[in-house]
Amino acid sequence: MARVILFNKPFGVLSQFTDKGTEGSPRPTLSGFIDEKGFYPAGRLDRDSEGLMVLTDDGRLQAQIADPRHKRAKTYVVQVEGTPDDAALAALRRGVTLKDGPTRPAQIEAIPAPDWLWPRDPPVRYRKTVPDAWLQITIREGRNRQVRRMTAHVGLPCLRLIRVQIGDWKLNRLTPGSWRFAAVTGP
Repeated sequence: MARVILFNKPFGVLSQFTDKGTEGSPRPTLSGFIDEKGFYPAGRLDRDSEGLMVLTDDGRLQAQIADPRHKRAKTYVVQVEGTPDDAALAALRRGVTLKDGPTRPAQIEAIPAPDWLWPRDPPVRYRKTVPDAWLQITIREGRNRQVRRMTAHVGLPCLRLIRVQIGDWKLNRLTPGSWRFAAVTGP
């Protein structure tokens, strides 16, 4: 039977178990946090993004979770630079055209700053003259750096991005760097 791990990936950690990069010193990887054998990430989360990752020991389940054809919703809490207006939010809801083609429509809403959020290390760099805002964005595809590129496309550069849900799996109160086993859920 397939097993699933939910992991809260900290900022700066690679979403793989080994560092195959060419940089001088090794960068933090999943192996510094998860010591269970035979688990592999089902999808990726950029090094400069935080939050929920799903890992499994079942190759078929791993492929299904990561495959955009299964349209498993992914929800993010995103801090952006600037103040979102109705036109920017409407464009994201319709879908925007990026260099690699149009995105599917996103569910999006402006939200207050999350009171449950941990401090980021290193802290987000703020500009005193530019306001920031928080959005909750749900997409059903997973292109490289997609949410960041979508918000930038409508003039709202991303300052911080935290994935809080993949399908039925939720981050809940899982602290950065910690993990737990979870039940296998459907597409």
